[in-house]
Amino acid sequence: MPQPVAADKTALSVGEIARRCDIPVSTVHFYEAEGLIRSWRNNANHRRYSRHVLRRIAVIKVAQRTGITLREIKQALAVLPEDSAPTAAQWQAMSRQWQALLQQKIADLNLLQQQLDSCIGCGCLSLADCPLRNPGDCRAEGGTFEQG
Repeated sequence: MPQPVAADKTALSVGEIARRCDIPVSTVHFYEAEGLIRSWRNNANHRRYSRHVLRRIAVIKVAQRTGITLREIKQALAVLPEDSAPTAAQWQAMSRQWQALLQQKIADLNLLQQQLDSCIGCGCLSLADCPLRNPGDCRAEGGTFEQG
């Protein structure tokens, strides 16, 4: 990883990143451990972050609010440069990766909303008959618990 100049006056400390992004310092460290952001150490062995990390964290926070997993976020961020601010074209390339994923999430939520309204209206709330039941619950056919 290329090391920025130690005297870089625009570099931010982990505390500054956390404060400006309104997240705990531990979350900054977690994002770094997960490979979502990068830092370097200055001569005093303190972590320093480029300003573009602020934008990356903003994207991470928005993506998480929409239900995009950290794995999916990391894959999308991989198309962006790690050592400089991305260009508008690079941001667009990343966002295109999420278009189909977000459209599917919207469709799933719309279907859930429709099913939830009908389920509450009919009052069934039965795991065997309700359209909202867990479709992967293969144990429901044999009863409420597995014997043996």
